[in-house]
Amino acid sequence: MEHRLTEVETRISLAEDLLEALNLTIYRQQQQIDSLQAQLRQLHRQCQDSQTNVGQRTPRDEIPPHY
Repeated sequence: MEHRLTEVETRISLAEDLLEALNLTIYRQQQQIDSLQAQLRQLHRQCQDSQTNVGQRTPRDEIPPHY
């Protein structure tokens, strides 16, 4: 009986360690998701700004770089 109790305690301890590792992984992934969403929003704003600024360009802006 003592052996079985020790085995159950060991399994519970390992399960708790695994749960903590999984929680940490999920936390880090959520941070990455949040960062990527912020970058995507910034890129979206930049694209919208560049599309609105297209009408404000001068012909000099359109000269190819090799001239």
